[in-house]
Amino acid sequence: MTTATKAPRTLPATPTGRATQTSPRAPVPPLPSLTGLRWMAALLVFGLHVRNFGYFSGAGDRVMTWGFGSGATGVSFFFILSGFVLTWSARPNDRVLAFWRRRIARIYPVHLATAAIALLMACTLAHQARPTLPQGLANVLLVHSWWRPWWQTLDPVSWSLACEAFFYAAFPLLAVLLRRLGARGSAALAGASVLTVLILSRADAHHWLSQPVNSFPAARLPEFVLGAATARLVILDRWRGPGLEASLALAIIGYFFVPQVTAGYPATPCTLIGFALLIPAAAVADLEGLPSLWRHRRLVRLGELSFAFYMVHLLVLRAGTSLLGTSPRFGLPTALAVTAVLFAVSLGLSWVLYEAVERPARRLLLRNRRSAGTPPATPPQPGPPAVEAAVTAASAPSPGSRQDRLSE
Repeated sequence: MTTATKAPRTLPATPTGRATQTSPRAPVPPLPSLTGLRWMAALLVFGLHVRNFGYFSGAGDRVMTWGFGSGATGVSFFFILSGFVLTWSARPNDRVLAFWRRRIARIYPVHLATAAIALLMACTLAHQARPTLPQGLANVLLVHSWWRPWWQTLDPVSWSLACEAFFYAAFPLLAVLLRRLGARGSAALAGASVLTVLILSRADAHHWLSQPVNSFPAARLPEFVLGAATARLVILDRWRGPGLEASLALAIIGYFFVPQVTAGYPATPCTLIGFALLIPAAAVADLEGLPSLWRHRRLVRLGELSFAFYMVHLLVLRAGTSLLGTSPRFGLPTALAVTAVLFAVSLGLSWVLYEAVERPARRLLLRNRRSAGTPPATPPQPGPPAVEAAVTAASAPSPGSRQDRLSE
């Protein structure tokens, strides 16, 4: 007696009414809800940094601590999301160099632009540390997070890009493994990733390791692998997690549980399961046309800017200390006004970076992609040109098209 294996997901009609499949030639539908969720994660990180800069005093500071004191978990969300999206949009016959070229085109222009801004600030503003030449080179090459003393060189948030660079280097091997795994193997890989995070968080909390692991790229790899494994389950149509509302509730509960444990990496397990459930639940909601607040067009548009916003916002806050001082502890009305101004400036600069740096640089870097032997272009698909929060066609789109901006 033979046992039939379940075929990979045949994707139902998307909200645009178009049904697609995961065949090598079929376009993979975009996942706009992931874009909206990505903006919320970026907003949590912004709120955390506003709180850390000490603009609020008294009750305002307590509210900010309650709402955003756990905002660092937004970075964990980014890592899980990155693994999910790269696996979801992986091209079966993709070349390793072509993949890496797309990743460089995706993150490097904004990284260089914000590093240059940070260097200019270090040279012109008071109380800004100037990096040494080795520190600056390590930052530009995205290896600075491998050594703790350099992890926040220039633009401090770029440490997470150094982790992402390591993930991208490892992804071609991970993709080969995932294609050979069925549903049980993918679920086992997801479970092993969760277990690894638990072990590392305990080791970090008890200082069993030679250095903290929060910014160490190899220590953050399990989160990326967890996202990749859940994406594989969705592709195989074997995802059996809770729906979007229940997953969001679990993520929120985990978020507010963070203050009860040791700060830093040991808090990662609090939100790990919630995020790992929320991301595929949002993806399935988009695939099946289920209701999702996160695909609202304004959230999607903000999600398009979220990478640039994440990269520039801390530089804006740092520049603000030249005018506002360090930990000014304003009253509530003044603190809210200052936060609104800093948010508006950060958002405005993120729009400039997105429109003047991110998009044109990607078109420039990928303009010869078709001549390098990739498949012909597919028509652009509706959806947000977001930072790792939507997916591309399995065959390469034309450089500069809307679908190309979804490329992972």
